[in-house]
Amino acid sequence: MRCDSCGKKEAAIHLTQIVNNEMSTFHLCEACAAAKGLETGTASASAPLADFLAQMGKTATGETAAATAACPTCGLTLADFKRTGRLGCSRCWTHFDGSLRGLLRKLHGSTQHVGKVYLSPDPSEMDRTARIVSLRRSLQRAVDEEDFERAAALRDQIRRLEAAQ
Repeated sequence: MRCDSCGKKEAAIHLTQIVNNEMSTFHLCEACAAAKGLETGTASASAPLADFLAQMGKTATGETAAATAACPTCGLTLADFKRTGRLGCSRCWTHFDGSLRGLLRKLHGSTQHVGKVYLSPDPSEMDRTARIVSLRRSLQRAVDEEDFERAAALRDQIRRLEAAQ
């Protein structure tokens, strides 16, 4: 695809603008994008992550800790990970556990993924769904405990909520 501005070079930047609810798409070469004041991202594409990874694991003397310890499966070192930002295999997670926990805590504020929660456009629908899930868990516990009267009452509540949907 050719540049929309000069028509000579290959388009490298694909820009979509929305102004007054009107969408416009432009395909520009790097030179025309730079002339319009757009950052092409070639110089700083991975710089923030690379800088962060470079700072990770530095000791007080400035040397990286365990930079030479390689993963027994793929041979990746911590220095390689810091340079590329990518692990080599699934065993790297356990091999570099100490360093990765610190990194995850710095990046995400936690070392455990909690996921995303779907929010229904109708809040009452979300409440009803959450209530049904909770009642099903209670029903399973009641059945496990052989409390069949409570289980029957919970089953009836679940049916009423499901019928209301």
